[in-house]
Amino acid sequence: MGMSVNGGGYGSRRRGSGSTLSEINVTPFVDVVLVLLIIFMLTAPILSSGVQVDLPKTTTVKVVSEEKVVITNDKKQEIYVGNDPVNIHRLGVTVLDQLKGAGTQPVFIRCDENVSFGAFARVVAALKQANLTNLNIVTEPLEAKSGS
Repeated sequence: MGMSVNGGGYGSRRRGSGSTLSEINVTPFVDVVLVLLIIFMLTAPILSSGVQVDLPKTTTVKVVSEEKVVITNDKKQEIYVGNDPVNIHRLGVTVLDQLKGAGTQPVFIRCDENVSFGAFARVVAALKQANLTNLNIVTEPLEAKSGS
């Protein structure tokens, strides 16, 4: 009588014997994670505006969810459309180019709270001269008072 003794080790499993070998292949998972990491690294700088300003705080704040034309006037009173610096004399033309000539679309103005009202008024006047009528001012919400 002949008998076959199998050691029961890793090499003893055979495909036809009814037992399954379940191993997770990690390589495709790592590839997907690395691709997602690269995508997030590339898109993260685009999501935030590159010009740092301290916005004034008000009680009425509307959250803007769509991508719009944003004009920024920073502490040094330099003017930006998006992240690109612009001369005040070219501001209206540059904004109209970004709006593709549609002067009725909303334009958002971010102005540092330390900038004088005169500098802010010059930006608004330059936009009005370019027949831009839908101007919106960007502010931050007031913090709720903790005690009454």
